[in-house]
Amino acid sequence: MKITLNPDAEVVRMVKEGLRRTGGYCPCRTEKKDEYKCMCREFREQIEDPDFEGYCHCMLYYKSQEEK
Repeated sequence: MKITLNPDAEVVRMVKEGLRRTGGYCPCRTEKKDEYKCMCREFREQIEDPDFEGYCHCMLYYKSQEEK
């Protein structure tokens, strides 16, 4: 498993600015809940899923599967 930033620098810049503006909460969500604090609970759970490969909700992080 490998977690990397989105290769699109503009997406990374926009999401990181949103995180600064919201105090670390996912800028793509309207509520400020503990589960939305970056790295959100949804993505942490997806990381634990060995079959999941893809982006987090706000597209900042990408999880790639282990090479077999």
